[in-house]
Amino acid sequence: MPATVSYEVTDGIAVITIDNPPVNAMSAAVRKGCWEALDRLAADDTARAAVLICAGRTFIAGADITEFDKPIVDPWLPDVVEKFEASEKPVVAAIHGTALGGGLETAMGCHYRCALPTARVGLPEVHLGLLPGATGTQRLPRLSGARKALEMMTSGRQVGAAEALESGIIEKIVEGDLRAGAIAWARELLDGGAPLKRVSQLEIHDAADMDDEFYAEYEQQLARKARGFFAPFQIVKCVRAAVNESYSDAFRTERRLFDECKESTHSQAQRHLFFAEREVAKIPDVPKTTPVRDINSVAVIGAGTMGGGIAMNFVNAGIPVTVLEVDQAGLERGLGVIRKNYGVAVDKGRMTEAQLEQAMGMITPTTDYAGVAGADLVIEAVFENMEIKKQVFTKLDGVCKQGAILASNTSSLDLNEIAVVTKRPGDVIGMHFFAPANIMKLLEIVRGEQTAADVIATAMATAKKIRKVGVLVGVCFGFVGNRMFFPYIREAQLMMLEGIPPERVDRVAYDWGMAMGPHAVMDLSGLDVFYKLNNEWRERPDDPVYCRMINVLTEMGRQGQKTGAGTYRYEGRKAVPDPEVMEIARREAQALGVRQIEVSDEEIIERLLYSMINEGARVLEEGIAIRPGDIDVIFVNGYGMPRYRGGPMKYADMAGIDNVLAAVEKYRARYGDLWWTPAPLLEQLARSGSSFQAWSRNR
Repeated sequence: MPATVSYEVTDGIAVITIDNPPVNAMSAAVRKGCWEALDRLAADDTARAAVLICAGRTFIAGADITEFDKPIVDPWLPDVVEKFEASEKPVVAAIHGTALGGGLETAMGCHYRCALPTARVGLPEVHLGLLPGATGTQRLPRLSGARKALEMMTSGRQVGAAEALESGIIEKIVEGDLRAGAIAWARELLDGGAPLKRVSQLEIHDAADMDDEFYAEYEQQLARKARGFFAPFQIVKCVRAAVNESYSDAFRTERRLFDECKESTHSQAQRHLFFAEREVAKIPDVPKTTPVRDINSVAVIGAGTMGGGIAMNFVNAGIPVTVLEVDQAGLERGLGVIRKNYGVAVDKGRMTEAQLEQAMGMITPTTDYAGVAGADLVIEAVFENMEIKKQVFTKLDGVCKQGAILASNTSSLDLNEIAVVTKRPGDVIGMHFFAPANIMKLLEIVRGEQTAADVIATAMATAKKIRKVGVLVGVCFGFVGNRMFFPYIREAQLMMLEGIPPERVDRVAYDWGMAMGPHAVMDLSGLDVFYKLNNEWRERPDDPVYCRMINVLTEMGRQGQKTGAGTYRYEGRKAVPDPEVMEIARREAQALGVRQIEVSDEEIIERLLYSMINEGARVLEEGIAIRPGDIDVIFVNGYGMPRYRGGPMKYADMAGIDNVLAAVEKYRARYGDLWWTPAPLLEQLARSGSSFQAWSRNR
C-alpha cells in the first residue's frame, strides 16, 4: 500500500488512516491506498468493520486540484467512492477539521459518518467553476434532502457538525478522542445489527416537492446571486436528475456535466484564481522565515470615509485603534459614520447592540499627534495630495516610537517621495485599501525602494489577520490596480466623445460580467476623485482628449452620486441617463475634433479590456507586479471583475495573446501611438505563441 494510507486492526475494527499532508487531498496515491485497504479489509477475517480516519489537522479536504488538467490516473475517485459503499463490512467515516469536496463524497460513500463537534463539511466545487463530480450531487440529496443539497452546492457553503447532524449528512457527533469514539461506535453498530446504509439506495425525502415551478423559481433566484456563472446551473440539472432519474442514469448526467464544467473557460479561470490567491503570499526575496513585528495597536490618520473603514477592519480583528482628525467636529462626524456602519450590521442581525458598543469602545479619538505616538502601525488616510501626505509623515516621524510601521493609504502617489521626508524610510510602506474599506477584500501593499523586508512581511501578515487579500506591488503612478484601470476609464471616456452613450458602454461591461460599468463606477467613487488623480499624474501625456468629460462634468459641479448628478442623474441611488451629458459630449467632441463613430459590443469590450491588458504587460515588464496572477487577484478582489473571467491577464491567455495583439494594433492604426503602442512583452508572447502564465512559470 502507498505510504499515504495505512491499515491496522484494533479489536476487530480495521482503521484505515490517510496521511497526505497538508490537507489529505485525494491524490492518485491516496486513492490507490484506499482501494488496496478496502481489498485488504474484504480479505481480513480479523476485521468485522472499518473506520476511515485522517492524520494531521483535517479529514480529506478535497480532491487534488493539480490533477484536474492531467490524464486520469486509476483508480478514479468515483470508483473509490463506490468501492467504499460496496464493502460488505460496515465502514464508518470519522471526520475532523473539514470534509470538503471529494472528501465529503468519500465520506458519503461510507456506510456511516461521525464527526467531532468542531468539524465542518461541504461541497465547495462551485468556487472552482465545477460541480461535485464523484457522485456528490447524487449522494448529498439522499442524505440531506434535495433543497438543502442545492443550497449547499450552489453556494459552496460549509456546514458545522451540528447542522450536518440535523440535516442527516452525519449520524453522530463524537466528543473527545475521535479515533476511540469512532471505533466504539463501529462496534455498537455491529452489536446492534445495524444494516449497511448504502447512500445510493436511499430515497430523496423531499423529492415530491421538486416540481417544475420550484426549479424555475430557484433558477431565477440563482441568476441574481450567481449572475454569469456556469457551474451553479449545472448543479441544478444534476439535482433534478437525482430526483427524477435512476441513480445510475443521474450519475451519468453528473459525469457529463462535470466534464462540461471542467472544460469551460469559467472553471479554467476560477481554478487559476484558486492558485493565484495562494501564490500572492510568496515573495521571492522575503522568505517565510522573515520575522514580523508585533501589531497590537493601530492608529489611523484621518476620520473620513476611508479612514473610518480602515479603522473598522482592525477593530473587527480585535486590535484597538486610535483615530486622529484635525478637529473635534471631524472626529465626531467620522465616529458617527463608523457607528452608523455598525448599526447596519445590528439591523441585519450580524451583531448585537452590546457588540456594537464594544467595537466603538476599541476606538480612541484624538486631535493630537501625541495620541498616536505608541502605535505599532500608523496608517495615513488623508487627501490624495502629495504635499499634505508629506506634512503628515513629517509629523509622524517626529512622534512615533522607533519600530513603528508608517503606512500610507495612497492610491497612486510616489511612496518613495513620501518616505524620504522621514528618517526611517525602511519603516514606510503603502497599504492601499479599496472603498468601502471595511468591505472590499483587496489590500495593495506597496513596497518602496527602502522598505525593510520585515515591514513587508508584517504588512502581508496583517492583511491576512484583518481578512484582506494582500498583494505586494511596486511604486509607479497608480501602482498596479489604478494604473491598469486608467486605460479602461480612458476608453470609456473617449467612447462618450465618439457618440456612444455611457449607458450602453456600462450595459456591455455589466453583461460581460463587471459588477458595474465604468461610468457607474466613476459616479460612485466621485468624478472629482478621478479629476484630482489625473491632476496628480505628473508624467501624463499631453492629450486634451484624455478623460475630457471627467474634467468638464467635475468643473460643472457634477461629481457623481454624492451631488445627485455626474455622468448620470440620480434619483436616490438609481442612475438615470441624462441627455444633457451627451449634448455636452457632442460639443466637446466637435471642439476637439473627435469623430463620431458606430461601434459593436465586441469593440467596446476590446477597447476596455485590451487597453488594460496591454498596460498590464508593461506592469509585468517593469516588475511592478511580481506575477500575472497577482494582477488577476487585484482585479477580481478590488475592481469588480468576475471570477469566471479569471482577471485581465488570464482572460488574455484564454482569448489568445495573438488576438489581443491584433486588436491593439487595430486601435493603434486608428488612434496612433500615444495610448495604443503594444507592450514589448505582449509582442514577444504573441510571436512565440506563448501566454502570460507560461512566461511567469518560465522566468
